[in-house]
Parts: sequence; C-alpha cells; structure tokens
Amino acid sequence: MSTVPASPYPYPLPPRGSGARVALVIIDMQRDFIEPGGFGAALGNRVEHLQQIVPTVAALLKTFRELSLPVIHTREGHRPDLSDCPPAKKLRGDSTLRIGDPGPMGRILVLGEPGNDIIPQLRPEAGELVIDKPGKGAFYATNLQEHLKTLGITHLIFTGVTTEVCVQTSMREANDRGYECLLIEDGTESYFPDFKQATVRMIQSQGGIVGWVTTADRLIASLRQAYAGGAA
Repeated sequence: MSTVPASPYPYPLPPRGSGARVALVIIDMQRDFIEPGGFGAALGNRVEHLQQIVPTVAALLKTFRELSLPVIHTREGHRPDLSDCPPAKKLRGDSTLRIGDPGPMGRILVLGEPGNDIIPQLRPEAGELVIDKPGKGAFYATNLQEHLKTLGITHLIFTGVTTEVCVQTSMREANDRGYECLLIEDGTESYFPDFKQATVRMIQSQGGIVGWVTTADRLIASLRQAYAGGAA
C-alpha cells in the first residue's frame, strides 16, 4: 500500500483497483472571503493570510485533474429568501453587515451573488462536484454523503478556509462518518494564524483523533507515485 509522509504517522492511500478512492475537498475558496474588497475584508480581516494558499491549492487541483481523481468544491451560502439561514446565525455578532445584506460583492452569503462564487484561480471544471452548504460543515443539510458513496470515496484530502471553522467542522463530520481524512497544512489558512496552528495540533493529537496532517508537496509526490498512468 502506498502512503503519504504525514503526522502523526504515514497516511494510507487506497490501492488502485481496490474499489476505494481518494478525493480532494476544497472548502469555501470564495471571493467574499479571499479577495480584497469582499465581505471578509469589510469585517476588518486580513485577507492576505487566505490569499497565500491559493497557489498551493491550485497546484493540488492541477494534480488531481491530471490524475483523473475526484475533486469536490464547497461554497457557504443561503437561498435568496434566507429560509435555510437560522435566525441565530444571521443575528450573531455586532457587525453592521449581516447575511443577506448588500455587501461589496452583492448580497452577503447568498447563492448566486458574485461574492459567493469561487475565486477564478480555482474555478470548478465540468464534472467536478460543487456543494452549496448553509452551515459550517460540508455534510450538514447537503447531499455530499450520497455523492461520496456513489463515487466510492473513502479518503478525503482537505484544503481551504478557514482552518478552524469550516475546514475543521467538515473534517470532523467526515471523520465521524468513517472517512480517512488528511489535512494539507500549507493548503489551509485562517485570518488568525494562531487559530490555524491550534487546529492543526488538535486534528493530529492522540494518534490522529480527527485525521492526519501533511504538506502539499509530500501529497503530490505520493499521488504521482501511486496513481500515475491511471486513476485510482
């Protein structure tokens, strides 16, 4: 069996032809969170922290596409009437901008608005799964689990933003459902660097209680060694 150098110990890749498959999950790389002038920046966050992972995630995306491995994109957003947005979520905090309000790139966290779209550098291609999620986790109130079962996915590689919120929540949801989860440390980021580092430590603690952690270059090298010449 092929493995990826990782912490707390090597991450196993499913053998080609075994019926098990690995997929890349790119969490919420949306314009409103990442681009200058978006919702994240309007709240006073330093979006340059998030921008620095874009080339790394793009390299991973390119590798998965070249190896014909499944890719899953997520977007956090709500229906225009906000019927899927709990009042507690809409009213939380003391910001002057709230979900559904007009923002720098259209209505904030509303499906179909410009700011809700994925950044151009990581735009999904035809055939790649896009999950619109009303919560932090990718499994809550979505059909992600059904898609993963149909595709035979057993191993999930997590990237995206933010590390401590939507990425960690989705990874924990996946762990509870029996998926083998790997976080790409240089492929995820937070507005608050210390939050990211704390999350990375939590995920791999106690023998990998939530999953494994590695870097993009280690994963790419292992994927090419395991799957070059054909998809898993």
